[in-house]
Amino acid sequence: MSQGKVKQSIPKPLRLTLQQFADKFPDDEACLEYLKEKRYPGGVSFCDKCQKERKHHRVSGRPAYTCDYCGKMISPMAGTIFEQSSTSLRIWFYAMYLMGSTRCGISAQQIQRETGVTYKTAWRIFRQIRSLLSEPDMQLEGPTVKVDETYFGGVRKYSRGRPMRGDKQKTPIVAIVQRKGEVVAKAVPDVYGGTLLGMVRKHVIPGSTIYTDELHAYRGIPFLWTEHRTRANFQHYTIKHSQAYVRGHVRTNTVEGFWSLVKRGIGGVYHQVSPKYVQSYLDEYSFRYNRRFEGNQQFNAILERAS
Repeated sequence: MSQGKVKQSIPKPLRLTLQQFADKFPDDEACLEYLKEKRYPGGVSFCDKCQKERKHHRVSGRPAYTCDYCGKMISPMAGTIFEQSSTSLRIWFYAMYLMGSTRCGISAQQIQRETGVTYKTAWRIFRQIRSLLSEPDMQLEGPTVKVDETYFGGVRKYSRGRPMRGDKQKTPIVAIVQRKGEVVAKAVPDVYGGTLLGMVRKHVIPGSTIYTDELHAYRGIPFLWTEHRTRANFQHYTIKHSQAYVRGHVRTNTVEGFWSLVKRGIGGVYHQVSPKYVQSYLDEYSFRYNRRFEGNQQFNAILERAS
């Protein structure tokens, strides 16, 4: 077999190679300078003591900048996930680069191995980065969206018996996916009508066509009103999952594809996630799914939120 070049799956304009990352952020100084320019372009910022815009310059040996007039210091890391962290800024940036360069996720153990930080530090870094990825008010514009529910964790032997309790119980999760578009995924307390219909009302634009399975809780979709007390005018079609995921023009395989990505990723990379943190992992996978056409330039979107 020919040993030709391996074909790149990411188009060239959307690539951000490790070398390019290293060239742009070779050390902590470069990372701090980036934060400074994002928050205080040209080093100009409002000085609380002077009560006016002042030029600031770098303080030697400290991650801070001082007012040229009165000497009051400011830090580009204040109010960010980097505040009061003793971990190298470049390690933070590298962790964001890794999270933006994978479809299935990256484990804290891998960043621990690659950077030499403790597992506790690596886990805290990823938890803080995930806190930036939530998009709670997103609305899907349609015209066609799929809604589906599934369960995560808490597998009971032989799948029989009462629902599991405590940390081992299954966590219901619901996803709303726009065809060829974005996704909203939430961990929910239950899959009753009030919960599911509330998600549809909040995240789906009125007038959209909605595809679901035959769960009884979805039957109220055509009768929903908006928060402004007008009819939402949703068109609702169902499909029986025990028989197929496609019935004519009715199909839910888009949302099933998202579930497959989440479950393979969490099962293969993280192995298990406690119910307490399920939402943060859903936020991470949703964030990447919504930017899947950006290649690993997703790093820039994460960095934008961190600065």
